[in-house]
Amino acid sequence: MASGGPSLTGTLNKKKKPFLGMPAPLGYVPGLGRGATGFTTRSDIGPARDANDPVDDRHAPPGKRTVGDQMKKNQADDDDEDLNDTNYDEFNGYAGSLFSSGPYEKDDEEADAIYAALDKRMDERRKDRREQREKEEIEKYRMERPKIQQQFSDLKRKLSEVTEEEWLSIPEVGDARNKRQRNPRYEKLTPVPDSFFAKHLQTGEQHTSVDPRQTQFSGLTSPYPGGLNSPYPGGMTPGLMTPGSGELDMRKIGQARNTLMDMRLSQVSDSVSGQTVVDPKGYLTDLNSMIPTHGGDINDIKKARLLLKSVRETNPHHPPAWIASARLEEVTGKLQVARNLIMKGTEMCPKSEDVWLEAARLQPGDTAKAVVANAVRHLPQSVRIYIRAAELETDIRAKKRVLRKALEHVPNSVRLWKAAVELEEPEDARIMLSRAVECCPTSVELWLALARLETYENARKVLNKARENIPTDRHIWITAAKLEEANGNTQMVEKIIDRAITSLRANGVEINREQWIQDAEECDRAGSVATCQAIIRAVIGIGVEEEDRKHAWMEDAESCISHGALECARAIYAHSLQVFPSKKSVWLRAAYFEKNYGTRESLEALLQRAVAHCPKAEVLWLMGAKSKWLAGDVPAARSILALAFQANPNSEEIWLAAVKLESENNEYERARRLLAKARSSAPTARVFMKSVKLEWVLGDITRARELCDEALKHYEDFPKLWMMKGQIEDQVENIEKARESYNQGLKKCPHSSPLWLLLSRLEEKAGNLTRARAILEKARLKNPQNPELWLESVRLEYRAGLKNISNTLMAKALQECSSSGILWAEAVFLEARPQRKTKSVDALKKCEHDPHVLLAVAKLFWSERKITKAREWFHRTVKIDPDLGDAWALFYKFELQHGTEEQHEDVKRRCENAEPRHGELWCEVSKDIKNWQRKIGEILMLVAAQIKNTF
Repeated sequence: MASGGPSLTGTLNKKKKPFLGMPAPLGYVPGLGRGATGFTTRSDIGPARDANDPVDDRHAPPGKRTVGDQMKKNQADDDDEDLNDTNYDEFNGYAGSLFSSGPYEKDDEEADAIYAALDKRMDERRKDRREQREKEEIEKYRMERPKIQQQFSDLKRKLSEVTEEEWLSIPEVGDARNKRQRNPRYEKLTPVPDSFFAKHLQTGEQHTSVDPRQTQFSGLTSPYPGGLNSPYPGGMTPGLMTPGSGELDMRKIGQARNTLMDMRLSQVSDSVSGQTVVDPKGYLTDLNSMIPTHGGDINDIKKARLLLKSVRETNPHHPPAWIASARLEEVTGKLQVARNLIMKGTEMCPKSEDVWLEAARLQPGDTAKAVVANAVRHLPQSVRIYIRAAELETDIRAKKRVLRKALEHVPNSVRLWKAAVELEEPEDARIMLSRAVECCPTSVELWLALARLETYENARKVLNKARENIPTDRHIWITAAKLEEANGNTQMVEKIIDRAITSLRANGVEINREQWIQDAEECDRAGSVATCQAIIRAVIGIGVEEEDRKHAWMEDAESCISHGALECARAIYAHSLQVFPSKKSVWLRAAYFEKNYGTRESLEALLQRAVAHCPKAEVLWLMGAKSKWLAGDVPAARSILALAFQANPNSEEIWLAAVKLESENNEYERARRLLAKARSSAPTARVFMKSVKLEWVLGDITRARELCDEALKHYEDFPKLWMMKGQIEDQVENIEKARESYNQGLKKCPHSSPLWLLLSRLEEKAGNLTRARAILEKARLKNPQNPELWLESVRLEYRAGLKNISNTLMAKALQECSSSGILWAEAVFLEARPQRKTKSVDALKKCEHDPHVLLAVAKLFWSERKITKAREWFHRTVKIDPDLGDAWALFYKFELQHGTEEQHEDVKRRCENAEPRHGELWCEVSKDIKNWQRKIGEILMLVAAQIKNTF
């Protein structure tokens, strides 16, 4: 038995499962593995409870007494930090607030404020750059992908031109509702016409014959119940029928209404003067504008009335209260109440000028005179009341009588004397003024008026007395100088002005330079030239630092020219030239002034003095020679240039001027000899170029080629020589040699746009469109952001009929050269007509002051037949850039078509004065060797003749 015990125990242990009696693992659900999930009943989780039900704990604290409060607390407890790895970022840390459950203390608040300030500071530092970058990105994005709104902007602008009828004629959009919903049957009310009433009124009359229908209904029985009664009872009202007939007369109702209106209008007419107070046609609108319509306005007036009444009662001797009360009643239309109030005010404030004047204003004619007479009795020294009394008089004699009476009481009033003198004849005025200056010896105006009316000798005496009485006024001195000048004593003018400056300084008067220059300008406008010049000489140096003199004086001269005071400007230039005789810039400004505003003689005299002081200034010699040449005095021009040679030996400008003088006067051999001398003594690229040009225009092509080759040995980097060589070959139709010349030139001068353009046009002319396109692409690569090359590329495609490609190229060109005026001007006319206006607005935004854009806008208005606007824009263009020949040619063509003869002659004259040298169309004609001797006016007419209105 002893040996069998352990074996039995081992057998039992084998049958027993090892997990029995052990705790269940975490998350173990019994039966889940075999699908026995079980179920839950209401008894397991308790009854359903409303959020407002009380909790089981009867002594729960406030905020925890309902089921809803408990649920909120549990939800808040569950809202802890999410410290999961998926919520962690290497740079920012955890996404939520790591310590949100902790208490928020004052230290935390300070730290948050510091961090916020730092963030704000850092944001401000980067703000400008970030905003600039964002703006550029947005603009770039908008340029590449414009909004639909922008694409339709021009059409939306056109909506302003749609008339009301066109709006109403636009069909409605389709409606998806069914027929009953689309067409609901509303109650239709149709006004009954007058004929209906007239017809049925007649049915109420008595009949003397039997209606045939009545026999059908057995005798006199009517088909309508009630026998012969009208089916419309009440139609026989006496007011709707005229006495003679039973017809309704609507016309008489209208006449009665008009009669009533006339009666009301006659009631509001003024029976005293016979004039209607209100306009009968617009009296309703007048009443509406006078009488407050809103309740708020009426309440405000009531408040103001009460307030002013309170002021009058508390302080009855306060004049503004009475005036304000009267004006309030006047505004509200109660004129009589206003008059009564102001008259009461004159009783309470008899010494107030303002109250009396207000009373005179409010009262009608004769009553106003009585009021003013009463005012004079109370205020015999009031000038304003006397002036008002004179204004009320209609007769000149009565006015004079009032003013003379006033002067008896107030003899020292300048205003009264001036008003009285204005009414008198010259002789009587002189007598009155002699008395006036005795009574008012300090009035400069009265002294000067008297001096103007006196004779020369008496005027001198008067002005001397005036100077004694008023030693501090400059106008008396200036008038004295003008008086002497008017009487031929010009030598006294300088002395008087110098004495004036000395005397005024002695009397403590500050000499204000600007005021004196203004006085000089007034003298200039009045024709007192000597006085004007004397004032300029006397005051021009006052208050100007020595180093600033030249700059300040040139500004003063420009200011005088802008004000039209040419003699003042001439005097300033003359004084400046005395102080700075060796300054070339001052001589040039003076010379240009004389050229624009003076005579030929004054210009030549000035230039003679100029070259004596500045013999090295080539431009002054050339201006003198040109002036003589334009006057037809060729020998004098030659002598001036000879003197210029002596002063400036080997000067390129003077050599070329001499050549031009001879060639323009058909002295070709002399011109050739001069150029040969120039090439030997002063060989420059321009001298060689002019030599080639002279031989070319004279038809000696062989000599021109030789000279060109010789020049290119010395100046192979001068592009104009290569251009001329290519054009000479092109002229004789030697295409290969022309192409070779241009290609050689481009190797030496790859950045010369005209060379590229000439080569491209040569290939296009020869029919090699692909080669021309390739040349322009190569040119654009070597010369990026060059608008002339882009423009030629666009035009090349357009001339070839490839409009889509030309538009694409233009878009690229505007991206690369966004501020190029010639590209924007071309882009306007590449658009279809409806889009041109929008494009021109964009062009003006990008290139506001570019002459090509302004010219394109002028052409646009011309094409739309807006003549006045087109003329205005042409004027702007030639003002901004007078050197642009195309603008002058288009302007001239425009005036030929739409202007008068005087207008196109004016354009031609202004063009000749401006002497334009540039412009695409202009250069085509002016550089053509056929037109080498033509004047500016002739070239203008030729260019205008070539322009066609195809834009």
